[in-house]
Amino acid sequence: MKFAHFTQTFPREGETAADRYDQMWRELELADQVDFDYGFSSVHHFSRLRPTSSTYCTGAAARTKKLRLGPMGYTVGLYNPIRLVEEVALLDNITHGRLEVGLTTGVTPEEFRIYGADWEERHSSATEAMHLLRKAFTSGDRPFTFEGPHHQYHNVPLSVEPIQQPHPPIWLLSMTPSQLEAAAQEGAHTGYVFFRRREEAAPAVKKYLQLWGQQNHPYNPNVAYVAFVYVDETDEKAAETAAPHLLHSMRTIYGRAMGVTPSNEVEYYQAGTQHVTEGFNEAQDSRMKWYDFDYLDQNTLVFVGSPKTVAEKLHDAAATGLFNVMCGEFNMGHLPEEDLMRSIRLFGEKVIPALKDFDPTTKHLS
Repeated sequence: MKFAHFTQTFPREGETAADRYDQMWRELELADQVDFDYGFSSVHHFSRLRPTSSTYCTGAAARTKKLRLGPMGYTVGLYNPIRLVEEVALLDNITHGRLEVGLTTGVTPEEFRIYGADWEERHSSATEAMHLLRKAFTSGDRPFTFEGPHHQYHNVPLSVEPIQQPHPPIWLLSMTPSQLEAAAQEGAHTGYVFFRRREEAAPAVKKYLQLWGQQNHPYNPNVAYVAFVYVDETDEKAAETAAPHLLHSMRTIYGRAMGVTPSNEVEYYQAGTQHVTEGFNEAQDSRMKWYDFDYLDQNTLVFVGSPKTVAEKLHDAAATGLFNVMCGEFNMGHLPEEDLMRSIRLFGEKVIPALKDFDPTTKHLS
């Protein structure tokens, strides 16, 4: 398995954006020291504070030496995708060849409304961008030409070439069957968030892995899984420390994405969640309440505990959900920095070594 420090970079109350970014750089410096593989950031808009890809990758590259860095990911439908081609090439140079490129379809219609983008075409747009990136960097022609369902480009020069050849690794983060098929054929990695039940995702991932194995790609696929993580010396201390901060983030980050507002929050949580956007399916059934830490913990929708407990939970979750890249969101709620940094350090020093040789995806590559 591989391991990522994943951030959504929401500021705490009373913090400035500068304060939050400064703390994020300290988190990444520590993750780099304790042998995390990746540093990934979400890229959203109009939701308090989310880093742009260029801000995150440039700042992180200046403060780390080993982490592979990237947006997870670009909401493709909000951009003219030719911009991504230029930005990817430049960021790969800024990171000295450590860039990973995440493409997403988008989570909330509100971003599309404000940008004047087409929500209904989000899947097709993301798949098109994957093909465009591949064509731009592998065609061998300069200038290059591309004909897609939404965009056509003719005689496009590139002033900057990526360091990684033919291009940085591409991820198409989706569980939509047609996109998984396209990703497997093109050699793009994939992944999903804990909202989707692992048991539900596994058949789709298995088909993706099997198709990948038929393509003769020169490298193996990565399947990412995003969830909150908190590690402490004992299970009891971990639960006591993490619970209020984790639930705060569930309400303010993921709850807002699901349509919770200050005016309906009490009613919403009392009634149980109702999925309102793609991907928020059976994990939000009538039994689940985002304020119920025991429910989240017992169903390993979050990973909280001692290093041994977290390693065991991750092993079982990966085996069920067929993922081999754990994207841990460590900064939650108003967790004191001392606790936050201890959690990252314990994860790096004790959890990563216990799982680094485990990969549940390889047996499905046929």
